[in-house]
Order: sequence, then C-alpha cells, then structure tokens
Amino acid sequence: MQSFHDDIKAILPRLRAIARAMARDPHLADDLVQEAVAKALAARHSFTPGTNFGGWIYRILRNEFLSGVRRARPTVDVADLPEGVLSRRPEQEDRLIARRLVDELAVLPPHQREALVLVAIDGLGYDEVGRRMNVPVGTAKSWVFRARRALQVRLLDDGESRRPARHARDASARRPAGVNEARSSQR
Repeated sequence: MQSFHDDIKAILPRLRAIARAMARDPHLADDLVQEAVAKALAARHSFTPGTNFGGWIYRILRNEFLSGVRRARPTVDVADLPEGVLSRRPEQEDRLIARRLVDELAVLPPHQREALVLVAIDGLGYDEVGRRMNVPVGTAKSWVFRARRALQVRLLDDGESRRPARHARDASARRPAGVNEARSSQR
C-alpha cells in the first residue's frame, strides 16, 4: 500500500500539467502546485484512504487557483472612487412623475392630445400636424399651446386645478374642425 507522500509524488506531473493549463504561465503554475501540495499535506488527516486521491488533490489545486484569481482582482480604495459611483439616483420620483404625466395626458381632449404628441414626441412641425389632422396650421398651433398650458397648470399646480376648465371661449377650441359648422347647419 502506498503512503500519502508516494501518492503526491506520483500525481505531481499531472498536477503540473493541469496547473499550467489553468494558470497559462509556467511560474504561476509551479507556485500553484506548491501551494496545493502544502495544503494537501496540512490536510492529509481529512483524506480517506482508498478513495480517489487524484480527485481530492485536484479539488485543492482548483480551489487554490480560484482563490488566487479572486486575490488578483484589482481593487480600488473607496475614497479614491469618483463621487456618485457607488450610488444611484432614485428612480421612484421619476416614475411617479411619468405616471402623472400619462394620467394628465389622458384627461386632455383627444385632438389636443394628438396634436401635442405629434409635435412633442414625434417631432413633427405644425404644418405637418395640420395636414395630418386636416386643420389649419393656426388651429394645430392653438391645440398644442392649449395642451401644453393645461399640462403645465395641472402638473405644476398644487392639485386644485385638477378638473378641466370649462370656459365658454375654450369650448369651441376643444371641438375638432368641422363640428361647429355641422351644428350651425343643423339649426
């Protein structure tokens, strides 16, 4: 029956080959084998004779390699980091604001909402918005202005102006083109 030291001597060539494949540097591989053998000798009482000695010492070699990789990672002192690297800007408020904006957009009259989206989000000019919505350019500008103004009042106010204003002069502006003409012809 071989002794523990004989088992180590017999497996050294295989350990060196495995260590060189892991480390890709002959000097580091030799250091790795030396550390693994030293740890195996220190822990020989934990090895059960008759079990797979190669697997046991390979595990020690592998763990030593991984520990070395972890130790070799570059580290930076926290005091040397640029300001703000370890913190994130809170996103909760942004989400609440975005949700409120979507809710307030839904309250706008459909033609104002559509005109505002075409200008502010799609980036179209007032001429194109007027053509798409089949209204004069001045009407498209007016709808976008009123939509922006309503959002500004509703989003920047303290909440008292949450209900849409119902002014007599705004009533005709809220109707799409052609509605006034249709009503006057029915009378």
